[in-house]
Amino acid sequence: MKETNFLTKSLNYFNFIKFEHSVFALPFALSGAFLVNDSGIPSTRTIFLIVLAMVGARSFAMSINRIFDSEIDSKNPRTKNREIPAGSIKRPSAIVFSIVSFLVFIYAALNLPKICLALLPIAAIWFLIYPFTKRFTHLSHIWLGIALGASVLAGWLANGGELNSAVPYILGEAVVFWVAGFDIIYACQDFEFDKENNLHSIPAKYGIKNALVISRLFHVTTIFLLAYLSKVIQASFIYWIGVLFVSAMLFYEQSLVKEKDLSKVNLAFFTINGWVSIGFFVFILLEKIT
Repeated sequence: MKETNFLTKSLNYFNFIKFEHSVFALPFALSGAFLVNDSGIPSTRTIFLIVLAMVGARSFAMSINRIFDSEIDSKNPRTKNREIPAGSIKRPSAIVFSIVSFLVFIYAALNLPKICLALLPIAAIWFLIYPFTKRFTHLSHIWLGIALGASVLAGWLANGGELNSAVPYILGEAVVFWVAGFDIIYACQDFEFDKENNLHSIPAKYGIKNALVISRLFHVTTIFLLAYLSKVIQASFIYWIGVLFVSAMLFYEQSLVKEKDLSKVNLAFFTINGWVSIGFFVFILLEKIT
C-alpha cells in the first residue's frame, strides 16, 4: 500500500510539472553546449550538470506557475482537474516542491562556470514574473519563449562559451519564436475563457484566425534564423538536413490546427514539438562528431 501511495504521489508531481515537456528546452540547451567549437564535446560531468540545472529550473518555473495560476485553473473547464485545483497536491506541498527544485537549480549552477551562478537570479526573476504576464500583456508567449530560448545561452556558457559570440543568441532567438509560435496555438484553446476573464493572449486580442497567422510567421522566422545560423557556424550539409527536418515538422504542426478545428492541438503542441527539439539536437550532434 505504501509503495502504491508513493508511486501515485510521484506521478502526481511528474504530471504537476508536466515533466515530459522538459523535452522542449533540454535538447536546445544541449545544442548550445555542443556548438561551443573550442571546447569540443562536453564532458559527461558538464552534460549531467546541464541536465540537472534544466530539470531544477524547469520544475521550479512550472511549479510556481501552477501555484500562482491555481485559482484561474480552478475556473477553467480545461484545467480544473490540475493537481492543485483537484486537491491531489496541496498548495503548501507545491511550495515546498518549488523550493527544492530551486535548490537543485542552484546546486547545478554552483558546479558550473561562475557566470552561470551570476546569471541565475535573472532567470529566477523571469520565471517568477511569467505567471503574471497573462494578466497584463498579450505578449506572454514571447516572455515564455525568451525563458526557453535562454536555455541555449545557458548550455553554451555551461560548456565554457563566451558571451560575445553570436551563435547562442541566433539559436536562442530561433527558440524564442518557435516556442512563442506553438504557445499561441496552445492558447487558442482558451480563447473564450481568456476573453471572459480578462486574461491576455494573442488569440484573445486578435482572434484565433489572426493568431494562427502570427504563429505561422513566428515559425517562419525560426526557420530563417536556423538557416542564418548555418553561415555563422559554417555548417555542413548535415546541419541543413536538420533545418529541413525542423521546417517539415513546423509545416506539419501548422497544418494540424485550423480556426474552426482545434481538436489536434495536443498533437501539434507536444508530439510535433518534441520531434523538433530532439531532432534538431540529433543533427547538431551529428554535425559535431562527423
